[in-house]
Amino acid sequence: MRLITFQGQSGPAVGVRLGNQVVDLSKAAPELPSDMIGILEGGDSMLAKIKACGDSAGDDSKVDMSSVKLMPPIPRPGKIICIGRNYAAHAAEGGAATPTYPEIFYRGPNTLVAQGEPIVRPKCSDSLDFEAELVVVIGKKAKHIAEADAGSMIAGYSLFNEGTLRDYQRKSSQWTIGKNFDNTGPFGPEIVTSDEVPEGAKGLRIQSRLNGQIMQDANTDDLVFTIHNLIYRLTECMTLEPGDIIISGTPAGVGYARTPPVFMKPGDVIEVEVDGLGILTNTIEDEK
Repeated sequence: MRLITFQGQSGPAVGVRLGNQVVDLSKAAPELPSDMIGILEGGDSMLAKIKACGDSAGDDSKVDMSSVKLMPPIPRPGKIICIGRNYAAHAAEGGAATPTYPEIFYRGPNTLVAQGEPIVRPKCSDSLDFEAELVVVIGKKAKHIAEADAGSMIAGYSLFNEGTLRDYQRKSSQWTIGKNFDNTGPFGPEIVTSDEVPEGAKGLRIQSRLNGQIMQDANTDDLVFTIHNLIYRLTECMTLEPGDIIISGTPAGVGYARTPPVFMKPGDVIEVEVDGLGILTNTIEDEK
């Protein structure tokens, strides 16, 4: 099942994408929660209801996908947890050793950008880099979860492009400032529920393409810390909740590591693709 958040007549609405059509749940099942976090809080039984609703929905609750204005699948996640250097080749291209413990940092919701919306290059920097990443969407409250049980905590998966201002990233020993400029983190286009994805999202090709040229090309089997291992390690120290997202790391091929460096500029088109999860496409524009 493929879940989206889109701009409805009275605010954000949740839909089920069926090919080129979207079932508007606010029309097909108005008794259900109207936001994605509310849907996820309902757990597996809620997702089963939504699947049944999508399968039986009439034409009066369907709209064409082309007419829908997408929003980030979860417009304001409770936590946006990012993992650095989680592909050994990416660590190596930056001159770093492979981590022995996940390198964890946060993003804020003001950084999020929807499918098709522009990534904004800020006035103060022209070092805007791309990072293709797999997103893990948490579906259940989780604390002290064994690695073997981590899969049951996952509602689904999505895509992220972790736009990074490399010069600002290096102004501090912490990466936070370079990762938290407004409108630099595309997220979407949808959440693909975990029943449609290999266990732990293993064996999936991940790519970024800048103006049609492949820049990053790897496989999720190359993750240093697997998805299940990340959940185990994170829940040692924090409670994960429905609607939290884990941005699991980017492979080698980013712009700053190239000779000469390749940074995104206005007019560029950047795509992120992971097998079975769709394509996340955005353009670049300068801050006004």
